[in-house]
Amino acid sequence: MTAKIGITMGDPSGIGPEIIVKTLALMSPATRSVSAVVGNLATLRRADKLLGTGLNFAEGLDARDGEVPVANVSSKDQDKIVDGKVSAAGGEAAYRYVEAAVKLALEHKIEVIVTAPLNKAAMHSAGHHFDGHTELLAHLTGAKSSFMLLASDKLNAIHVTTHQSLKNAAERPTIERVVATIRAGHQHFRELGIAKPRIAVAGLNPHSGEGGIFGREEIERIQPAIEIAQKEGIDVKGPISGDTVFYRALKGEFDLVVAQYHDQGHIPTKLIAFDETVNVSLGLPIRRTSVDHGTAHDIAWTGKANNVNMQAAIAYARKMADHVSAS
Repeated sequence: MTAKIGITMGDPSGIGPEIIVKTLALMSPATRSVSAVVGNLATLRRADKLLGTGLNFAEGLDARDGEVPVANVSSKDQDKIVDGKVSAAGGEAAYRYVEAAVKLALEHKIEVIVTAPLNKAAMHSAGHHFDGHTELLAHLTGAKSSFMLLASDKLNAIHVTTHQSLKNAAERPTIERVVATIRAGHQHFRELGIAKPRIAVAGLNPHSGEGGIFGREEIERIQPAIEIAQKEGIDVKGPISGDTVFYRALKGEFDLVVAQYHDQGHIPTKLIAFDETVNVSLGLPIRRTSVDHGTAHDIAWTGKANNVNMQAAIAYARKMADHVSAS
């Protein structure tokens, strides 16, 4: 069988190898054999031995029933990677795994990438100055822009801005960017089988600016963007005050909320579904999901890492891949 999804191993000194191995061990043999790992084969075998999961690995994207296909990637200074320690060597390895997975996805050899966590400090130490996976993936694919969606069965939020200071985030929601974010979310949920996604746009200011009393961004930028999207036939409402829009979405009124900045979207989604929330990158020429937590170096290689979020990320990726195959 040929893999449908490719799971990057993340920083090998963190919990990535463990949560991947734990999740693979829970799969049916048939599902396991279409779930490739893009990483270091020796490291995966070591994680398998630590956890006693008894997996069998096959190098390459093709595997027999029950085997785990592995796109084996080696990086420089592999011998300098130390369990539970942040290092440039670990950052370099994590970068190489993502780079290899993107190449496979662009060549249509895998349909969706699932990323285990990398460490920004480690990656910066290795000379790769990106704020996170989303920005790295945009660079590797040549995408002009991308969007971060936090998805769960309970609440979904797509972000106009992500890794920006609060001051900069207030300036970024231009009419063009807000429209593009609405379109990206609308297209994604249509691809998942929702014919007419119901979208709400959060305001930037308290009470959506209260008619301009607390700021004019809603009047001058956000409302015009919503009107453009509505004229395109998108079912979108707003701007709706940030202190009520997520509650309304949680109660079933909306399928998706457009958040204006990082914490506006992250706080409610993580509060409602911390372990189940999946990070999805939209606007790229490839499809990607990710766990929404860090490398947890403090517990890495102890067997204590919780793999629930990795299970959710892989399940969402498989849903995306299945819809691609059906279309």
